[in-house]
Parts: sequence; structure tokens; C-alpha cells
Amino acid sequence: MNLTLLRSDGGFLTLPDRTSLLVSRENGGNLVVNPPRPVWERSGGCVNYWEAGNWALNDEAEPKGPKRAESYRQMHLHLLGRSRASTDPSWKWGESPRFPAFAEKQSWAARFERLTAAECYQIVSRADELLRTKYGLLSGQIARWSPCDACGYPSPVAIGESPHICAECGRAPT
Repeated sequence: MNLTLLRSDGGFLTLPDRTSLLVSRENGGNLVVNPPRPVWERSGGCVNYWEAGNWALNDEAEPKGPKRAESYRQMHLHLLGRSRASTDPSWKWGESPRFPAFAEKQSWAARFERLTAAECYQIVSRADELLRTKYGLLSGQIARWSPCDACGYPSPVAIGESPHICAECGRAPT
């Protein structure tokens, strides 16, 4: 389960599930931006991107078999940090990143660490500040957020919620 860190009228900033990481925190970290409503493709703008969501269309992805893009692909934007000190050959500074094949994605992610609660707090604090000061979003356009009382990761706060427990900490153990 991705952990929502910040929510606004413009979308959701999430921390990927541990089994979905593309790069470890020490090599730059991985966050994901999702639009505020389901979108299966992007259009317009000047962004350096590739068309993410291809793994959702893999014949081995659930439900197994061929799929129509409009029904299964969910447009999203990975924010992948880069580090000059990276020792991972897939994340070498000055090179384009390399990604695993679908069948290798979980073993690939298993070697990575998520961004820490403190790192995410700094990112969310700065994103909140920029959304308000540079992009002019008003308080009603950005959900209130605070650190989870259990794990410390920032997450949106429901009105009257106390104690504040994020969705990840609040789900029943499996």
C-alpha cells in the first residue's frame, strides 16, 4: 500500500509501498505523484517523463492476461531522486536510470529502503510551503497534515481525528 503523505486539489504525493520501490533512499529516494482523479494517460506540458504504468498492462499482472490500457493503467509520476554518491550501477550519476523487468520488480525493490519519516516530513513541509507561496494554493486546497502518532510519517489529518494514525499504521495486521 502506498502511503499518502500530502493531498491537495492538484493530486496526492505518496510514498511507494516497500515492494514497489524503484530506488533506495541513499541513492535519492522514490515518491509518486498521482492526479486528483483517475487518468490513464498524460498530455501536454514540458516534463521529462516516460509513460509510466506499463507494468499494469503486463500479461502477468493481476488479473492475468491481456488488458486494455484505458481500463488498467493509472497515470502517475515517479519522483526519483539522484545522488552523486550512488554506488548502484542502475542509478549511476550522469546516466539514465535502469529499471527491472516486471518479473523482477519485487526482488529489485527488496534491496531498497524507503525515505525515512524525517525525510518525508522535510519534503512535505517544503512542498506545502511551495504550493502556498509559489503556486498560490489556499488552505482549503491543501489537506491538513501532521506526523502519524505511531510511525512519524506525515499524512493527511481528518477533521477531529485524534490520535492521528496514518492509513498504513491504522490498517489491521494481516
